[in-house]
Amino acid sequence: MRRSVIVGTGSALPRRAVSNAELAEKVDTSDEWIVERTGISNRHIADADETTSSLATDAARKAIEAAGIDAASIDLIVLATATPDQTFPATATIVQANLGCRGGIAFDVAAVCSGFLYAVGVADSMLRSGMAQRALVIGSETFSRILDWEDRTTCVLFGDGAGAIVLEAQEQEEGEEPRGVLATRLHADGAHNQLLFVDGGPSTTGTVGKLRMKGREVFRHAVTNLAEVLEEVLAETGHTAQDIDWLVPHQANARILDATARKLNLPAEKVVMTVSQHANTSAASVPLALDQAVRDGRIVKGDLVVLEAMGGGFTWGASLIRM
Repeated sequence: MRRSVIVGTGSALPRRAVSNAELAEKVDTSDEWIVERTGISNRHIADADETTSSLATDAARKAIEAAGIDAASIDLIVLATATPDQTFPATATIVQANLGCRGGIAFDVAAVCSGFLYAVGVADSMLRSGMAQRALVIGSETFSRILDWEDRTTCVLFGDGAGAIVLEAQEQEEGEEPRGVLATRLHADGAHNQLLFVDGGPSTTGTVGKLRMKGREVFRHAVTNLAEVLEEVLAETGHTAQDIDWLVPHQANARILDATARKLNLPAEKVVMTVSQHANTSAASVPLALDQAVRDGRIVKGDLVVLEAMGGGFTWGASLIRM
């Protein structure tokens, strides 16, 4: 059977780290207020010369290096972002040119914080169908560009960054323990558009717009949806929550992560949490957290890992992966 196996991970953060204390000098907030409600202590904010494509390129290069492959062998790039460099062409094509792997497939996916899960699902399907052999799947964001810095309920929650994985199609024999992407389930419900959105766009206002969110309602939906989609990928593969070695969730809010783990009876030590240092980096948050846990030695080959996220739309999804 042909499966998509993760052979390398990488991530990148903007140079400038901004603490809660520094943010409190410009916004009506405090370190205590932010930590108590979100668990966030720090975030990285992109400077003018740092873009979604430059962060994505840096993360991709690290993933390619970790995989020990030549960038020219990448024949598919799927980049998840809600903050592209340009309205068109796709930011993935800029990354493709930067890496020197021209001629393959390259496109963006727009599913906000769930974008990386959507990108994994699409890339996995294309690899298993034979359309490509090696895929670069990236989540990259410069959310600081679309924040309303006078709205303290939202601007303190987000940061910038990028994460990437290299997926490689590998033939696996019947009977051996399967590696790679074992199952992915994705969902959307457009009825909740106005709970988490950007109030602009080329076709409506002709402007980029700013992020707007009704946090309490988003929290309620997130806990329910994330627990349900995780159960779906486990049921599809005949696993239980007790089989999971690591849960790598979207890093939106420490409260959501804790509530989701409790709902699944998962011990907190099995949950990878980076939200305190990176804040919510939207589509970048899952691959950023995954890369950190791989590089510090927590996640190793053979581990059963669940990636999951929920974002505006609403969109949500989960992938069960054997590393």
